[in-house]
Amino acid sequence: MNSLNPELRPDRLQDPDVYDHRVLGTRLDLFHQQEEGPGMVFWHPRGWALYRVIEDYIRRRMREAGFAEIRTPQLLSYSLWEQSGHADKFANEMYRLSSHSSGANRPFALKPMSCPGHVQVFNKGLRSVHDLPLRYCEFGACHRDEPSGALQGLMRTRSFTQDDAHIFCTEEQVEEEVQRFCELLRGIYSDFGFGAPLVFFSTRPAKRAGDDATWDRAEAALAFAARKAGLDFAIRNGEGAFYGPKLEFHLRDSHGRSWQCGTVQLDFVLPERLEASYVGSDSQRRPPVLIHHAVLGSLERFIGMLLEHHRGALPLWLAPEQVLLASIGPEQVGYVRKAAAVLGREGYRVAVDDRRERLSRKIAEAHDQGVPLVAVAGEREMERGSVSLRWRNGRQEEMPLAEVGRRFRAEAFR
Repeated sequence: MNSLNPELRPDRLQDPDVYDHRVLGTRLDLFHQQEEGPGMVFWHPRGWALYRVIEDYIRRRMREAGFAEIRTPQLLSYSLWEQSGHADKFANEMYRLSSHSSGANRPFALKPMSCPGHVQVFNKGLRSVHDLPLRYCEFGACHRDEPSGALQGLMRTRSFTQDDAHIFCTEEQVEEEVQRFCELLRGIYSDFGFGAPLVFFSTRPAKRAGDDATWDRAEAALAFAARKAGLDFAIRNGEGAFYGPKLEFHLRDSHGRSWQCGTVQLDFVLPERLEASYVGSDSQRRPPVLIHHAVLGSLERFIGMLLEHHRGALPLWLAPEQVLLASIGPEQVGYVRKAAAVLGREGYRVAVDDRRERLSRKIAEAHDQGVPLVAVAGEREMERGSVSLRWRNGRQEEMPLAEVGRRFRAEAFR
C-alpha cells in the first residue's frame, strides 16, 4: 500500500482536478502513459484487474443476450478497407504498412474498427434466412492515428478496445433486435451506477455511401424501432456514420457532464459492398441488414469515465481489490492469510496487510487506494473466528469469517 496521498487533504476534496482520471490512475496505481507509446496505455496489475472485471461482465451479458464472441485480425489488406469505404473515411487516421513477403509490396492497415472483419466471418459459409438473426461480438483492438493535440489520457487514445457487436438480420427483424439491445444497454448502465442515458438520433452525413432511397429506408426503420423501444431522442442532423444512421447513448456522470458511450447503427450499405448475402425463403440471395452495436464504446474511455464518475471510490463489484485483510499484531498474521485464502477461493479479489504498522494507518491507506472493505483481525477476532469489517463510509460490524463471503456476494459480483 502507498502512503496517504497529500493531494487528498480535506481542503482539496472539492478540487475537480483531484478526480481527473489521470490523477486517479496514478494515485490508485492503475495505469500510466509515456512518450515511447503516445496515446497508448500501460496497464498496471490493479488497473488490468479492473479492466478484466469489466470485460468479463460485458462478455457474460452479451453471451446471455445471444451473441457469439469471435476474434478478427488487427492487420488486414488495405484493399478490404477500400472496398468497405473505411479507407476513404479514415484515410488520415489509419496506420498503414507494407509487407514485402506478400509480394508486390502489398499494403496493409491496422484496423480502426471491426465491422469488415465480422462481415468476413459471416461470409464463410452459405447462410439461410433461418440462420438469422446472427449475432457476433468482439473486444476489438483498434488503432487510429489521432493528432497528438487531441490525446487526453484514457478519453482519447490511439490504441483502444471497442466492445463491438454486429447483428446480421432481415429488415423485418430490425425492430425486435433494436429493442432487445436497448433493454440490455439500460441494465448494464444501471449496474455501473448511471441513470437513464440521453439519446440522440444522428442522420445522414454529407459524405456518405449509398443513395438517398437507401438512407430514407434506413432512417425510417431505425427511428421506428427506437420509438417502439420507448426511446425519446433528439435529432442530430448530419452526424450519422458514413454507411447508416445511428442512435447515440450519452451518460451523465456525477459531475453533470455528458459522455457518448453506446451506439446502435443501422446499415444497408456495408453488407452489399462486402458481398454478404443469405438465401431467402424464396431461394433468392439477398444482402442482410447489418446492425452495429456498442454498449461501452471504448473500454479505455469508459474506465476513465467510471473513475471520474465514482471519484475513484469504485463499488465493491468493480474494485481491483475488494477486501483487504489487516492484522492488528504479528500474532494474527497466520489468521489473516488464512482468511484471505478463504475469501479468495470464493472468488473475491483480496489483499493482505500484515505489516508491523498502526491499524489506523493500514485502514486509511487501504481506503486511499480505493479498497472498499477492510477486514480487521486482532486477538478477539482470531479467538472467535471472525473479522471486524470497516467500510469506506465509516460503517463497522463484526462477522464470522464463514459468513463474510455469503453476505456480500450479491454486492460483490455482477
